[in-house]
Amino acid sequence: MAEIRIENLFKSFGDFVAVRDSSFTVRDGEFFVMLGPSGCGKTTTLRMIAGLEMPSAGRIFLDGEEVTFNRASHRDLAFVFQLFALYPHMNVRKNISFPLRMEGLPRREVRERTDEVARMLQIDHLLNRPVTGLSSGDRQRVALGRAIVRRAKAFLMDEPLGALDAEFREMMCEELRLLHDRVGATQVYVTHDQIEAMSMADRICVMDKGEVLQIAPPAEIYARPATRFVAGFIGSPAMNFLPAMGGLEVGATAVRVNGSVIAVPRLHESLDHEAAVLGVRPENIGIADEGALKGRVFAVEYMGSRQLITVDTDAGRLRVRAPNTVRVDFGENVGLNFDSKRVVVFDPATNRALASDLYAGVSDG
Repeated sequence: MAEIRIENLFKSFGDFVAVRDSSFTVRDGEFFVMLGPSGCGKTTTLRMIAGLEMPSAGRIFLDGEEVTFNRASHRDLAFVFQLFALYPHMNVRKNISFPLRMEGLPRREVRERTDEVARMLQIDHLLNRPVTGLSSGDRQRVALGRAIVRRAKAFLMDEPLGALDAEFREMMCEELRLLHDRVGATQVYVTHDQIEAMSMADRICVMDKGEVLQIAPPAEIYARPATRFVAGFIGSPAMNFLPAMGGLEVGATAVRVNGSVIAVPRLHESLDHEAAVLGVRPENIGIADEGALKGRVFAVEYMGSRQLITVDTDAGRLRVRAPNTVRVDFGENVGLNFDSKRVVVFDPATNRALASDLYAGVSDG
């Protein structure tokens, strides 16, 4: 397969900048997910890698060879679109085998490779069926099969599960990851769905407004977000944010939030501003009779073995993920404690997370 390397990629459409000075490497055999909201530049980046869009500046390398301005047909990449793009007048077998027939491969090889891919995707019983009568999940498998059968250097997928309902999407996430592990191909996968990204990726590239904000494994993205945007975009519910006092020195281990002292991981850099922002995940807040912060219960949502408790405090509304053994009622006054080892301090001027013990030894992805 192949490594994909992007250097200072830039793309503009008139005055609008779609991708701004992006650089990253997709490792050989990696499942690399590009994640972000609509319009963040992830699909434009994917299309430039595929050769469907030409960059305004920057370079693209595939397997060590520069392909920046090569046509899509000269890049040996397979592309899977969101809306399947199947040929309705062909049956399943002909749809899957189409790229091989266009290459002029021997009929026996075409049949053997088509049968192999169909068995892998568990649609071999559908090979002679027309695609128009298939379910969305089976049609997506056919589209994947047509890409996989080529044995390309890398596979590019642009929100391939976006048209599926929730049940099929969850199932296909599992199957795509299993398929990747079986084939071992380099994959670049674009999505706006954090659940897809977190469940499948080896590494996630989070983008916003045309910029790459962080590249890291899912667990690191979740626990150690590089920016406030990443912290708020990843997680359901998202990270809680509280206004805090700034003027923090290197080595500080606590901040003040609305008169209360909250312990934080030891800071490795200072913050000269008078204000800071504290970030903490819902599962890293505990309910107690006495706590570092006081509040009143606004809502309780039961979710099986867990519950989400919304608490109004003088510093803002917080979401707490707690076990069902915690008993609270609407309007009840409670205390909140924070896991001091999991708290993030953000610089409100740059929205960047300050270096601390939480980030010690963390790579840049």
